[in-house]
Amino acid sequence: MIIEPRTRGFICLTAHPKGCEQNVINQINYIKSKGSINGPKNVLVIGASTGFGLASRITSAFGSNASTIGVFLEKPPKPSRPASPGWYNTAAFEKEAQEAGLYAKSINGDAFSNEIKEQTIELIKKDLGQIDLVIYSLASPVRVHPETGVKHKSSLKPIGGSYTNKTVDFHTGDISQISIEPATEEDIENTVTVMGGEDWKFWIDALQKENLLSPEAKTVAYSYIGPKLTEPVYRKGTIGRAKDDLEATAFDITKSLSAINGNAYVSVNKALVTQASSAIPVIPLYISLLYKIMKENNVHEGCIEQMQRLFADRLYNNQEIKTDDKGRIRVDDWEMREDIQAKIKELWDSATTETLGTIGDLEGYSNDFFNLFGFKVDGIDYTQEVNEVVEIPGLQS
Repeated sequence: MIIEPRTRGFICLTAHPKGCEQNVINQINYIKSKGSINGPKNVLVIGASTGFGLASRITSAFGSNASTIGVFLEKPPKPSRPASPGWYNTAAFEKEAQEAGLYAKSINGDAFSNEIKEQTIELIKKDLGQIDLVIYSLASPVRVHPETGVKHKSSLKPIGGSYTNKTVDFHTGDISQISIEPATEEDIENTVTVMGGEDWKFWIDALQKENLLSPEAKTVAYSYIGPKLTEPVYRKGTIGRAKDDLEATAFDITKSLSAINGNAYVSVNKALVTQASSAIPVIPLYISLLYKIMKENNVHEGCIEQMQRLFADRLYNNQEIKTDDKGRIRVDDWEMREDIQAKIKELWDSATTETLGTIGDLEGYSNDFFNLFGFKVDGIDYTQEVNEVVEIPGLQS
């Protein structure tokens, strides 16, 4: 079939298998170009099919020749119905990994559930024995708690009062004012339950109980802080509370791993276009200004560049891992440079529908958004028919 992008708000309802495949190949080629990393050998990536999770899996495999198991929840294809982009990403990754002689298998299901944890544990026991790196990169808006069966939904709201600021419709470039009502206590609790650290701890506890973590194993989860500009809706809002919980959990996990000299870290990454960030009011406008400035200063990075720098310069550089005063690894350091943030603050006040095309990089934002779904990828002829039914070679049933 010929597959075209169909959007609804900040969601694209279709994905292109060839575009997703080329995206993955481009990331693999970048990692290869940077040389080998003396990194992990057996890696579990929870949330492995898009964004930082996918980039972590690619970096592990093609930077360190690691065996990888990926866990995710993606929609498989049917005739005349394309899969979700993470399905195609994983199919392309596993194809390339197997051709390179690398072990790569995947489990498609609800990573919050006990059943998927048990299935993953059995696969590790059978094939790998022990894991030396666990990446936790889930970005689901909903979690069914495995013990209570209650469905919790996260929300993106300020705490303590309503919030009004500029935002942009990145499809049209129209800048408008948006107001967000404050969160209730229930909103906060639900968001922490979905996006906090509890499930990360559940995973590590389950692996440790079965002796599946190797001596000095590491586990890393991903977070974001951002500037004061976005604080009310992000870091000091409901999602920020969840990130606070995630970061506190890292210390709890490190204590629990003391017997094997293991460590848990939170890596604070830069703002990037993801399916999740596109849904957060104000963030698309901030990112469009950020992209413009960082590109002008030659410090712009995408997911794969961030993960390569995290692995090569922070996690596996044969030196003590440097963290901030709250124990976090900071690879948002280039975004948070004083000169970068000062320029964004200056441009924010002058950002209008008429000026954004000059002072921001809305085109770059839009291209990155569509790239997530395999569209607007260089080298792909979108007028050609493609086979939408693509299998993942190492998918476990």
